[in-house]
Order: sequence, then structure tokens, then C-alpha cells
Amino acid sequence: MIARLFTLLRALFYASAFFLLWGWLAVSSRRYDPRLGVTLPAWLEPVGVVVLAVGGALAAACVGWFVVAGEGTPAPFDAPRRFVARGPYRYVRNPMYWGGAGILVGYGLMQRSVAVLLVAVFMLGCAHTFVVLYEEPSLEGQFGEEYREYCRRVARWLPRIPG
Repeated sequence: MIARLFTLLRALFYASAFFLLWGWLAVSSRRYDPRLGVTLPAWLEPVGVVVLAVGGALAAACVGWFVVAGEGTPAPFDAPRRFVARGPYRYVRNPMYWGGAGILVGYGLMQRSVAVLLVAVFMLGCAHTFVVLYEEPSLEGQFGEEYREYCRRVARWLPRIPG
């Protein structure tokens, strides 16, 4: 019980640091909005609230599954010790990145900021590069055939349509 609590605290710390970094980049990018010359309509603000909330809930669920089922954290240097293919990971291999992107897109829509939306696209590009070059080879090395079978069943970014 104490070990799981400590894992949860580490996971919250690492996830917070990750989201604060991208949040800082998003807030800092807003100064470029006037140069971009595009204004988003006001009706997108409440849509942004919903997208941010859904993204945050998805990211939180992913962190929770890493702690409970994986006995680890989202940080690559403190990764889950057990393979996690439950919760949001049943549908797509990288839901935590989608959650983070949802937070950024939601914030961008709330602020009517094209610059923040561009940061979200940049973040997904960075995530894709990290996943392909480091995360997937590392997971395959750690979990072997279990991970390869998971990759055959579950798509990297977009859920597969049944049938």
C-alpha cells in the first residue's frame, strides 16, 4: 500500500512536470497570435472547455492505469513494470499523448489562439518521433511478444474500426 502511494506521488509529479512544460510553451506562444493574423470565433471558447476537460480526464486515466495496473509512472526512466493494455490503452497505444494534445487544443480554443493550436500540433509531432524512435523499441525489448501482439491488435494513434 505504501509503495503504491509512493508510485502515485511520483506519477503525479512526473505527469505534472510534463504538462507544465507544454503548458508553459502554449502560454508563451500566445504572443505570436497577432503576427499570425487569424482570429478564431468566440463560439469555440466553450468547445475548448469541453475538449480541455476530456483531454485532462483521458490523461489522468492513463496515469492512473500506469500506477494501478503497471506499477509505474508515465516517465520513461520510471516506467511501468507490468505491461498495461487496459483502460484507454485497449483502444489506442498512445492515449496519454492524445490527452495532452486535448488539453493544449482545448486551451487554444478557449483562448482563441492559433499559436497554441500550432503548439499542440508540434507536441504531437514530438510525441510521434519519441514513440517511434524510443518508446516502441524500448517496450518491445522489455515486454517482447506480449507487446508485439498488442501492436498487431491496437493501432498507434487512431482506433481501428471493428470488422
